[in-house]
Amino acid sequence: MFETLGLDSLTARDAAVIFGLLLGLAFGALAEATRFCLRRGLVGEPGERRAALGVWLMALAVAVLGTQAAVAADWIGFGEHRFMAADLPLLAIIAGGLMFGAGMVLTRGCASRLTVLASSGNLRALTVLVVFAIAAHATLKGLLAPLRTALGSYTVPLGEATSLAALPGGALPWALAIAALAGAYALRSGNRPALLAGGALIGALVPIGWAGTGFVLFDEFDPIAFESLSFTSPAAETLFWTIASSSIPAGFGTGLIGGVVAGAATLALISGRFRWQSFATPRETLRYLGGAALMGVGGVLAGGCTVGAGLAGVPTLSLSAIVALASIVAGARAADRALSASTSGSVAPSATRTA
Repeated sequence: MFETLGLDSLTARDAAVIFGLLLGLAFGALAEATRFCLRRGLVGEPGERRAALGVWLMALAVAVLGTQAAVAADWIGFGEHRFMAADLPLLAIIAGGLMFGAGMVLTRGCASRLTVLASSGNLRALTVLVVFAIAAHATLKGLLAPLRTALGSYTVPLGEATSLAALPGGALPWALAIAALAGAYALRSGNRPALLAGGALIGALVPIGWAGTGFVLFDEFDPIAFESLSFTSPAAETLFWTIASSSIPAGFGTGLIGGVVAGAATLALISGRFRWQSFATPRETLRYLGGAALMGVGGVLAGGCTVGAGLAGVPTLSLSAIVALASIVAGARAADRALSASTSGSVAPSATRTA
């Protein structure tokens, strides 16, 4: 469709960068306003968990409905997407999900939340993001690539059953069921309507991202990646574009990260929530660095983070995305229990839940 838009001064890739920037601006501002974070909903303070999870699930409900509506309209299709690989790298996805979940507990936030926090003056989050991006890139193309290849070689053949759409009833009942369950929890979570509306708007960004890259900006002569909200690969892409922009062109992911930073920083400054923060002790620094490495490696192995595999992946109805999200949740809960047990009787457990 891109060639019909009359944007003669832009290539499809240039347009994708701008599109990612705009999408990121919206996500950054909304995520800053709602404190959007799956970790808070899973292992945050007991009094805030239900509300935080409600916002995240409201976003998921809207993302599922919007994405499947775009599929039904024949704007996009996921048949050739990596989420629908016939051979499921089950071991890599489960191991990666567990690692990512544990890492986000150690760092007090997933990749998307830490990007927002870094934009609000949190130097801990900024440090984590740099290490996260390096670890992700090392797993994709560097020193840890053999680990990814080895774990990825253990696969489960799915044949045509790569998504819930292949199960009895097709896509519609499964999409409605997921959206209904997520939406029902959100509506009963005790959130103010404004927060739920913010979550819904975040969820709407997912189908906008899919339709934007897969339909509006589709150009068979200058193809771009078919993607939506995600932070693992874009973080690595942005770091290395920053270092070597003369040889590495920007893409949708670079624009997305830049937009999130700009959107979150602008709202934090306007609202007075921008403040500088850093590490308190060497032990805390070590914990954050270890968590960052776990998230970087785990995000690649699992095929995405809580946003890439979860918020944007589950709406495709992909079995691999569902397994990845379930593994992330399991890893986060296990790490929280282990951390609480190891620091029982001290103030550290609550400190790990207040991001």
